[in-house]
Parts: sequence; structure tokens; C-alpha cells
Amino acid sequence: MEIERINENTVKFYVTYQDVEQRGFDREEIWYNRERSEQLFWEMMDEVNDQENFQADGPLWIQVQAMDKGLEVIVTKAQVSQDGQKLELPDEEGKAIDVPVDEKLESLLDDKFHDSEEKSKDDDDEDQEESDEPLTFTLKFNDFEDIIQLSHYVSPEDSMEQRLFHFEDRYYLYIQFTDENMSDEVQENILSQLMEYGHESSLTIHRLEEYGKVIFAEQALTSVKEYFPVE
Repeated sequence: MEIERINENTVKFYVTYQDVEQRGFDREEIWYNRERSEQLFWEMMDEVNDQENFQADGPLWIQVQAMDKGLEVIVTKAQVSQDGQKLELPDEEGKAIDVPVDEKLESLLDDKFHDSEEKSKDDDDEDQEESDEPLTFTLKFNDFEDIIQLSHYVSPEDSMEQRLFHFEDRYYLYIQFTDENMSDEVQENILSQLMEYGHESSLTIHRLEEYGKVIFAEQALTSVKEYFPVE
């Protein structure tokens, strides 16, 4: 799970559907089972609190956006108005809006998760119309030297897209298999070779594109090999 502290009262985190499943939840039930969606939310908030010391005390404003690969959640601590009768919550433009103070957190959470339900349904319909998505994954490297060694060890396939990013003092290699006819066995063999030098990361390509620095936008391993020969 990726966590970003926005300010004293707001935190944003991104969780992939793969991470959701690894936590013991089904992708569908978080939309249709309120109890399970709340359980998932509080588990994630415990992790947020551990990493960012963001204690979920008092009323919260929760925004959930369903994305192709996971969920982006923004949590803001609401401020009680001076008269104690209303909560001051930010709207989409950052302006304060008032909500009756007796409105429960559970109802806010339920609304936010289920507001995204329709978007999730639409995404599922689109997925059904499309053919199987290509296999993608991201590798993390602590040292650029490991990428250099990898580039001289693996012969990149023409049917394998490779993009290299720098983000938060780490290097990330994004891989996408583009040959629909490539067998699972061949893909697994390539992955096993790549993972001898890097570690699998849950960081998404969307986050890398938004916050990371592009080093090589295409054929990254070939480019690294050309620029950094090994004697």
C-alpha cells in the first residue's frame, strides 16, 4: 500500500486489488458487503497510523476513487464548527461544507464506497468487452548497478515493453508483455530471470508516471546495456 501524507489533517493512500486480495478480501465484496468494506478500511487505517501517526479520531471525510488496478482513498479529519452543531468538511474544490454532527462515520463510509460502485461496474463491463489484458509488473532496484548487470544478463524480448523510472531514491523497471501468443511458461521464465536482480513492487505505472522521473521511456534494458558496458 502506498501512503502519502498531504497535511496534518489529510492522508492519501493507494491499494491495489492484488493487495486487497492478499489481505483476505474479495474484490467484489468490498463493493457489496458493507461490513467487509469497513473492515478493510480500518485495517488500512491501522497501517496508515503506524507509518504516518495519523490517528483516525473524531469524524472523518472519506473519498474513494476506483481505478483500473486498485483504490485511491483520501481521508480528512473533519473539524467541528464553533457551535458544535456541524462538521466542516472539504468539498472537491477544497471549500468547507457543513454536515450535521450526528451523521455517522459508517454512513459516510458506506456512501463513499458505494458511490464508487457504479464506476466499478462500468469498469467491469469495459473489461469484459476487452480481450485479456497483457501481463504487467514492476521491479524495484536499490542500486542502479543492479540494473546494469541485469541488462547484460537478460536479452530483452521484442514483445516485452520496458520503462525505467527513478522515484524516491529507488529505480523502478516497468515491464509489459505485448505478445498475446507468448506462453505462460516463457513469461514465467523471463520473470524469474529479472527477479534475480530486483524485487517485485506494488507501485503502479500510474504513480510512476505522475511522480517519478523517466530515465528510459522505452526498451530500457537495451538502452542501459548500450550506455553502460560491462568490462
